[in-house]
Amino acid sequence: MTGQPEDFTATLLRAAASFPHGTFTLRVADGPDAGASLTLRGEEPARLLIGSSPACDLRLSSPMVSRRHAALELRGSRLLLTDLDSTNGTFVGELQVQQAFLRGGETVRLGEVRLLVTHAANAENPEVPFARGFGRLLGESREMRRLYPLCEKLARSRVPVVIEGETGTGKEVLAESLHESGPLAGAPFIVFDCTAVPPSLLESELFGHEKGAFTGALAQRRGLFEQAHGGTLFIDEIGDLDPALQPKLLRALEKSEVRRVGGDRFIRADVRVIAATRRDLDREVQDGRFRDDLFHRVAVTRIELPPLRSRRGDVSLLARHFWRELGGEGEPSPALLARLEAWSFPGNVRELRNAVARAIALGDEASPPAAALAAAPAQGDAVQSLIDAGLPFTQARKLLQDEFERRYVERVLERHGGNVSRAAAASGIARRQFQRIKSRV
Repeated sequence: MTGQPEDFTATLLRAAASFPHGTFTLRVADGPDAGASLTLRGEEPARLLIGSSPACDLRLSSPMVSRRHAALELRGSRLLLTDLDSTNGTFVGELQVQQAFLRGGETVRLGEVRLLVTHAANAENPEVPFARGFGRLLGESREMRRLYPLCEKLARSRVPVVIEGETGTGKEVLAESLHESGPLAGAPFIVFDCTAVPPSLLESELFGHEKGAFTGALAQRRGLFEQAHGGTLFIDEIGDLDPALQPKLLRALEKSEVRRVGGDRFIRADVRVIAATRRDLDREVQDGRFRDDLFHRVAVTRIELPPLRSRRGDVSLLARHFWRELGGEGEPSPALLARLEAWSFPGNVRELRNAVARAIALGDEASPPAAALAAAPAQGDAVQSLIDAGLPFTQARKLLQDEFERRYVERVLERHGGNVSRAAAASGIARRQFQRIKSRV
């Protein structure tokens, strides 16, 4: 990050370079899944997954393949292959890779499974239709527009959906949009945040309780399942759900009925479930923190929301929207929009909204708070610049730490040719810890 907005011509050139050219196909060469294939055409959601999980776009049955083994993304005339911290590694030829660009003709090995990669340079690659958003979810970047056709299909159905993405990417907004754009639009939309309720009250919150069921239960209470009957129950941060409650949630979903705490009868509760998580649920299953059978029940389909830093051109669109929504006068200034475009927004859309609110309340120069960091190379003292921004201590410290980690990871990866293992060793930390830091920045 230089602290300066990217030149408009450079933006166009960068976007053109990443525009998909032709198609790539990966075909399983041998083993029980021989002949299975996955073709990337460019109009699909940005990342497609390969692994043994039912949530993967190419599912492999080999025990040597991790649940989410690798991800694929079409970048111009190349295919970006990323190992997702798999157990048995991802290889291109004989070389183990963390990330690699493929051009066609390679053999990729996941564990013991060989995939043959072909590139059809002149194959039809339809343009993604232009749209400014889906329901309340805004974004006209290609990264977002590739999601909207899938969103429209899911809105018309009642299948369970898991929405994945970093904190602040708009998962609840998407869930509301799926509900409001489908046949259940007039029915209840009920939100349950797994991180906002004490463990001792989770069961009562979801399933309700009878009067006198426990100390403080002074009256009968309908749970969220009952309240959502006939509509949608949105379970936010389902990856944080208490393991003790997971089998009860599974039964409620399978039987479409609940029993209140202290009750002696089952009550019909027919709901569509949309769940959201910032966690990798496959990793949670693998590590024993999330039930496999519950995962199969809620992850019938998945949508992965991209971070704001990957959504080219959406910052200004969202900033103008928030400016109007929050009561700003006129339009945000070009200078403010330039500073917003120059920032990486580790807190995603939520951080952008807060930055716009701060600018409305305190003036353009006060936002984004991290603009002090963006200007720091020219001023020579990032810490002093951040102190001068007048932020609360915890927020200023986190911004400085996030920006340090981002720059450090970028630089050390650059020095080691993108090899995570060598970069982690040079940093003096374990590869898994380095990978966790890398995933946050």
